[in-house]
Amino acid sequence: MNDLSPLLPAGIYDLLPPAAEREASLVSGLLATLSAHGYQRVEPPLVEFEETLLSGAGAAMAASTFRMMDPLSHRMIAVRSDMTPQIARIAATRLGAAARPLRLSYAGEVLRTKASEIRPERHFGQVGAELIGAPGAAADVEVIALAAEALFAVGVKDLSVDLTLPALVPSLVKAYAIPEEKAFLLRAALDRKDAAAVREAAGKRQGDFARLLAAAGPASAAERELEALDLPPAARAEVGRLAAVRAGLEASIPELKATIDPVENRGFEYHTGVSFTFFAAGGGGRGELGRGGRYEAGEKEKAEPATGFTLYADRVLPFLPEDKARPRLLLPFGTQRPRAEALRAAGWITLAALEPVEDWRAEARRLRCRYFLEGGLPVETDG
Repeated sequence: MNDLSPLLPAGIYDLLPPAAEREASLVSGLLATLSAHGYQRVEPPLVEFEETLLSGAGAAMAASTFRMMDPLSHRMIAVRSDMTPQIARIAATRLGAAARPLRLSYAGEVLRTKASEIRPERHFGQVGAELIGAPGAAADVEVIALAAEALFAVGVKDLSVDLTLPALVPSLVKAYAIPEEKAFLLRAALDRKDAAAVREAAGKRQGDFARLLAAAGPASAAERELEALDLPPAARAEVGRLAAVRAGLEASIPELKATIDPVENRGFEYHTGVSFTFFAAGGGGRGELGRGGRYEAGEKEKAEPATGFTLYADRVLPFLPEDKARPRLLLPFGTQRPRAEALRAAGWITLAALEPVEDWRAEARRLRCRYFLEGGLPVETDG
């Protein structure tokens, strides 16, 4: 990360060797799993007209989005800060006539106007998938299990998913007729897990929200706590959907550890149903590996039920096992092409010298090659 570099703005960084190659390999590995499950790749542009990029689900990303004037059309354009709204646009327009459910995958860079405490980077890569046109719990199970399978496939260990219900608290606020100003304070207090502030903002309903806050934890225990609550019909339906998804995950991918936080909302501003965040233990990494959930794809009048996920390449990398690096071999000046091709086919990375030198061993060390070619055979520099 080069946040302190005078050459780059804060939160913007260069990715250097070997990290750049590892990230490219990671992206390919993740996409391979998505492709194997029938998710077809699309590539939306880096910029779009402001009114389309920030419509529908994209409206929640307005504060994080760079804008500028297009010198050709003299209209405002915006740089994507999240790719999910772009996939929703493609599904509603270019692929509007395609059979549903529609399975799409993507990979690309995003740029945000501001950083956060948990993510100081403003420029990073996303890899994800969207399942559009499927309203049932089976679709939620599919995308969560798919994301987990993709992470397991690239080598992530000790993976866990935290399930949440962004629509639960709003439904309770409506059912309990909590005033708007109190509802805002309550939402903020729940996000901070501030029990005292929750009690103060919830008023006579403080017991209900305190129990809801305390329900967070391992999935089985959290489900029992939620089932014991006396909830209005809309909230009870949300909890029932969560239980169905959790049961589906347990059956389809039992190695995935699950927790539940029924009141978490930060980062799920446009989500409307079961949502989730992935974490992993160890590896020296930090923060979440990815997140996703249910939302409405498209404009309100023609919105489709959708669910999907986004994985963050930079956050996944520290949790991957060390690569077994292919050995680097220096080829002396004048090495014939057939010999070089045979060595590459055998697994070597070859660097061709561009001029003669007196000491090929020293030259190989200078260029960080562990081996050099001598007498037609690879020789270790320290051998």
